[in-house]
Amino acid sequence: MRHHRFAAVGCAVLVAAVTLAGCAPDGSAGSTAGSARSAAPSAPASTEEGPVAPDTRLPEDTLLVTDFGADTVTFVDAAGRGRAADRGSVRVGAAPYGIALGADGTAWVSTGEGVAVVDTRTRRRVALIPYRTRTGPVTTGEYRGGGMGIALSPDGAHVYVGVNVPGGDGTLEVIDTRTRAVMRSVPVGRRPFDVDVSPDGRQVYATGHDSYDVTVVDTGTWTGHRIEVAPYGTEGGLGSWLKPHYAVVRPSDGALLLPFEGERLAVADPRTGRVRVERMTANTHQHGVTVSGDGTLFVVGTGPIDPSRDDGPSLTVRSPSGHERIIPLDGPHEDVVVSADGCTAYVSGGFTRDGYWNGLSAVDLGTGRITRLAVGHRPLGMVVL
Repeated sequence: MRHHRFAAVGCAVLVAAVTLAGCAPDGSAGSTAGSARSAAPSAPASTEEGPVAPDTRLPEDTLLVTDFGADTVTFVDAAGRGRAADRGSVRVGAAPYGIALGADGTAWVSTGEGVAVVDTRTRRRVALIPYRTRTGPVTTGEYRGGGMGIALSPDGAHVYVGVNVPGGDGTLEVIDTRTRAVMRSVPVGRRPFDVDVSPDGRQVYATGHDSYDVTVVDTGTWTGHRIEVAPYGTEGGLGSWLKPHYAVVRPSDGALLLPFEGERLAVADPRTGRVRVERMTANTHQHGVTVSGDGTLFVVGTGPIDPSRDDGPSLTVRSPSGHERIIPLDGPHEDVVVSADGCTAYVSGGFTRDGYWNGLSAVDLGTGRITRLAVGHRPLGMVVL
């Protein structure tokens, strides 16, 4: 996610705010953020389509989180550490996974039933767009059919969602945000965990978890070609742990960055299809990833494949030069987004496999201090509102 993606992580962050004076040792970030944190909006109750009495006032660092273990998305007051973080939920559809946020405040959520459209100002689901792809019965869990990775085009005109077809290849469905209907579908790899878009909007990238690949889709011709991304090879097939999960587009050159096992970073050139590998140091199974505007990479380590040899869950903060800072986490996590001021990373505790917990970890990037927020139901994808 998410994302993401966020896939679906539309947070522009300057790393200078993390490493320089912008993040004070006590975790504060100046008077503006402090005044925003003094706001205390009411906590509305959840209903079928949204809260009973929606309150459109949102404090600094409000997150919208997909509840993979339920049928809701939850508003989280992540800055209000000293009080209840849950600010109400909205029902969106079975097992929501990825989430993308438009400039107009509309959130697009991939669920097992369709893409839910949520007005974050009124906190209501305003539409549910069914998939064109047949995915079988609506189920839950890691292997459920339906939407996974999701992203918006730079101009906001299209939503791209990777649709998982259990036992077969997936599709990339293209949704017109004006008509809120699927306008076409393109074949992609198996279990499209993540979807990303090039800065110019001319290409969409679907990461196929079970096919060891990224499908590069040309938005002019709606044709795709496959790039194999398998720095450990493909031995083990569907039973292997050494497969791609999430990707980000590097701002400096448009390369795709895909972390593997806290050991290898695959750098894929979508133009040539070439993949080179750089060294990583966390030595743990890795999932969620996001990148700041200057190229600083944030990668979630979910925990060891082999506890006798591998390290535990962590957050890797990797500079553009390749220097890594490893921050240990308590228990498996899945995805990561960064606050608007660049001082805090929020890591979701949902995890696609067993071992998840119902909450987020807020990581102070200046001090490394971690605050755990109990919220949501297996929270997975996140966006900062």
